[in-house]
Amino acid sequence: MIGAIIGDIAGSRFEFKNTSDYNFQIFHPDCSFTDDTICTVAIADAILHGVSYKDSLLHWCHKYPSPMGAYGGSFSRWIHSPDPQPYYSFGNGAAMRVSPVAWAFQNEANVLREAIKTAECTHNHPEGLIGAMSVADAIFRIRTSSTPGGAILNDVFKHYYGCDIQKYKIHNWGKFDETCQGCVPIAFTVVMTADSFEDAIRQAVSIGGDSDTLGAIIGSLAEARFKIPIEIAKVALQYLPEDMREVVINFHYKFQCYYEER
Repeated sequence: MIGAIIGDIAGSRFEFKNTSDYNFQIFHPDCSFTDDTICTVAIADAILHGVSYKDSLLHWCHKYPSPMGAYGGSFSRWIHSPDPQPYYSFGNGAAMRVSPVAWAFQNEANVLREAIKTAECTHNHPEGLIGAMSVADAIFRIRTSSTPGGAILNDVFKHYYGCDIQKYKIHNWGKFDETCQGCVPIAFTVVMTADSFEDAIRQAVSIGGDSDTLGAIIGSLAEARFKIPIEIAKVALQYLPEDMREVVINFHYKFQCYYEER
């Protein structure tokens, strides 16, 4: 899941001021974790401690109420509601926070069930559920298969979106789009064509649009396809407060996720 965190941090300073510079500095003093990292950590922590995804999301979001870039309006209202209920969202938050389930569960059926659970407490629109399921399914299948990652990405994409990645018509490339159906196809396209984890992150951010969340989704997929150079992971962890860093380290230790490149 640290791939999602790296993508979030790298894209954080460009969320509302995009860059087209592929050679941007990935880790910069102006970078920070955003709501994407908080929510991803919340999902991982829920798995580690056996609590509901809803309760963990509320706990972590209340603990960090003012992240860089803020929470989305509807999600913020959910956090602060006296009785938080799903609000039929198809926002890209469902796809950016789901990656821990793909590493923690050991068969595809359970991964998909858990992906639905991570999303449905807020993002219970079909497109929100599809976004979460497709990203989790791709990560799980890549990490457990000897089939090349590009082929798996295409197969998973075709299953959820109805055609090969190359044939899918993306109409919002480079535009700010907070939806699953807008971001997830771009994420699959980038990771399928990338040649390394770093290349995927650089493409994610220099595309423009919702840079931090697109970076998080792409980073989570690219982690499974390429693994993460240990140096990049170490730097990213330094951007996190101690409690988040502890969750990430414990999660990776428990579920035997490795950073090194293949």
